[in-house]
Amino acid sequence: MLQDHILIHYGEIALKGKNRNYFESRLVQNIKNQLEAFAPESFENACPHTKTQTIQARNKKIASQLHQNDFGVGVKNIFGGIIIKLNKNGVKNKLKIEDALMHTFGIANFSFSVSVSQDIETLKKVCWDLVSGEKFKTFCIRTQRSNKQFEFTSQQINEEVGGYIYEKFDRKKSVNLKNPDCECFIYIINKLALVSMRKIQGLGGMPVGTGGKAMIMMSGGFDSPVAAWFLLKRGVTTQFAHFHSIPYTSQASIEKVANLISVLKKFGSSGIMYSIPFANVQKEIMTKTPAPLRVILYRRFMIRIAEALAKKEKCLALVTGDSVGQVASQTLENILAVNEAATLPVFRPLIGMDKEEIMQKAKAIGTYDISKLPHDDCCTRLMPKSPETRAKLKAVLEAEKNLDVEKIIQETLSKIEKIIIK
Repeated sequence: MLQDHILIHYGEIALKGKNRNYFESRLVQNIKNQLEAFAPESFENACPHTKTQTIQARNKKIASQLHQNDFGVGVKNIFGGIIIKLNKNGVKNKLKIEDALMHTFGIANFSFSVSVSQDIETLKKVCWDLVSGEKFKTFCIRTQRSNKQFEFTSQQINEEVGGYIYEKFDRKKSVNLKNPDCECFIYIINKLALVSMRKIQGLGGMPVGTGGKAMIMMSGGFDSPVAAWFLLKRGVTTQFAHFHSIPYTSQASIEKVANLISVLKKFGSSGIMYSIPFANVQKEIMTKTPAPLRVILYRRFMIRIAEALAKKEKCLALVTGDSVGQVASQTLENILAVNEAATLPVFRPLIGMDKEEIMQKAKAIGTYDISKLPHDDCCTRLMPKSPETRAKLKAVLEAEKNLDVEKIIQETLSKIEKIIIK
């Protein structure tokens, strides 16, 4: 049967009270953006010059007005969810649409649905047509009814449709309300009824763009792309700062990071990357400071440079892929010494994760195969034989007196290249 609608449910947004409208509207726009990017021209009136109407249903008065309308176009808010009406192209693009929605933060679950009239006999026949093609021993019907004017309650619909299917199977299939093999979902919305057989799990989280903006300190390894993903999940808009040591290293790290950002764009990230030359900074630190403190000083300067860039771009925080104890620079003592150079918050969403957990998440989000490719890391260049693992802040500050901090920062900022990842 023709699945011409998608019904989307969200989770946390429902708890937002008076601000809920803002989060809903942002999610609707993000869904449109995702579909237009990865499954173009899939929903009604999705052309660039058409603004699809957004319907809000915040109270009974508005809800009653909605009963006078069907879902003629586009991606729309409904009370408690979002509905998409697919056009002919969209019906054919089910796999692309599913992939796009599964990469959209803010969606708890979604269902491809058959739209029918709100008639109990029609619902029985449609549900039977859908269920009869499935293999199962137990089943149930689950109904949600936002249109309270429909003559049957949700429970009555479940009983009527469930009883019809039970009889059609000659009572050889059992009803199981707790853990059925097969579920059929009915939604009574406005003047429309939607029927579906499967709820597809979404990413959850918050719509990207509702949580401010942060600068991700992005290497080509496993950690920082995963850290960026977790910030995206909380609705944070992300830009990326990548430090390289060209000409002492190759272009490989820049290309690798660009590819990682391309993957993260599928989740709603920006494609804005800042390529930051770091070789001269390293040279200054190597020649003028004690070798054991070298990596900590590298990181302090990275923090300062990234922060200056972040403030220019109106970012409210820095984000790193640090995990306690993973490398010498990530002991609590060294993290403290590095953090002292920052004035913006520095978020470390992976701080309590081990490497295996991080790599498993990298596989799940699609960055693993890129991150595992070899590249030259600027922090491993000129690495001392015995880096300090428990640095004293006093010693770090003393060593830094040998450097013209402000001059180094300003010279580096003047050489940053902005790259837009398509």
